[in-house]
Amino acid sequence: MARYFFGNYVLDVDERRLLRGNEEIRLRGKLFDTLRLLVENAGKLVRKDAFMESVWPDSVVEDNNLDYCISQLRKLLDPAKYIETVPRHGYRFTAPVSKVASSAASPAIGVGNQPASLPRQEIRFSVTEDGVRLAWASIGEGPPLVKASNWLTHLDFEWGSPIWQHWWTELSKHHRVIRYDERGNGMSQRDVPEVSFETWVRDLETVVDAAGLDRFSLLGISRGGAIAVAYAARHPERVSKLILYGAFPVGLYHYGSAEEIEARQALISLTRLGWGHHHPAFCRLFTNRFIPNSTPVHENWFDDLQRVSTSGENAARLLDVDSGIDVRPLLPQLRVPTLILHCDRDQVIVPERGRDLAARIPNARYVSLPSANHLLLADEPAWEMLLQEFSAFMGWREAAAQPMNEVSA
Repeated sequence: MARYFFGNYVLDVDERRLLRGNEEIRLRGKLFDTLRLLVENAGKLVRKDAFMESVWPDSVVEDNNLDYCISQLRKLLDPAKYIETVPRHGYRFTAPVSKVASSAASPAIGVGNQPASLPRQEIRFSVTEDGVRLAWASIGEGPPLVKASNWLTHLDFEWGSPIWQHWWTELSKHHRVIRYDERGNGMSQRDVPEVSFETWVRDLETVVDAAGLDRFSLLGISRGGAIAVAYAARHPERVSKLILYGAFPVGLYHYGSAEEIEARQALISLTRLGWGHHHPAFCRLFTNRFIPNSTPVHENWFDDLQRVSTSGENAARLLDVDSGIDVRPLLPQLRVPTLILHCDRDQVIVPERGRDLAARIPNARYVSLPSANHLLLADEPAWEMLLQEFSAFMGWREAAAQPMNEVSA
């Protein structure tokens, strides 16, 4: 059996449940079976006779029974058009769908998409000043550590993935870790009127206040580094330590050549048109840059995570805003202890961007990690080095006696 993810929804075949965020949508028997058949064959035409054989195997029914089920499903699945009618033939489920098997070979599933061996995460929702619903999660106990949002997250789906699981498992051993899905993706509100760097910073402010935090450590990964910098400059009294991993101070629009900017704009257009259509070449365009030294398992998970996290239109908006970031004027203002870690062959954010951060932030410490991946995987030697650096900087009990590859800036 399996669980299927699409949009904000989870279809749990074992439990015969449809979830939207933390809300269960009750489906009568035939409605569930109709949706299941559509989702299992996402992107394919499902003919009417296939519905009759699968949903009504022991009955002779009229076509209007199927029409009624389709009509009811369309009403339940928000205003989005998930189900396409192919006149005189059948129906097609048009949303991108990701499948998580729940066989004996897969991790045991606990709450949500959470493997039972992982610590429990508690997901809550808060509303920003401009009325946008944000999903945020808390895991672990100890001194609070907040992670600023980065490129495409999904609190539930990423929880058991080989891309992020080791991050949250290790950090939550020492901290109460706060993560959130920014506006436009994950379990947060998808249809939002405004996406800008300022809204990203305000989203972080909303989550910190909702979690009731006075003072905390702040982690910025990739684009989240710039958001963390902006927050720390705006609220210096609340940030005790700043960790920036694979981060950058300025987006491509401010330093790229005409050819590089044209290529980025072409990528944005391609993202808007091709996102979520399960084209292997398009998926690899992103995945091979983020984790070039990965296995097929990692690649499939990362492909699915991106498609599950947001729509093509939103992914294009995020890329565009990302390219316009510039927090360089804020960097000299920072007076918080800062650790900067960067992979030495990162293809997404080249190491020069991390060194630029370290040079502009007073007394920042820069650590070079031996990896070509933008997102470190659990079996890399560089991952153990990262944990040692975290341990020494954050004061974990088992802190390493000697930090590795230290470069003062």
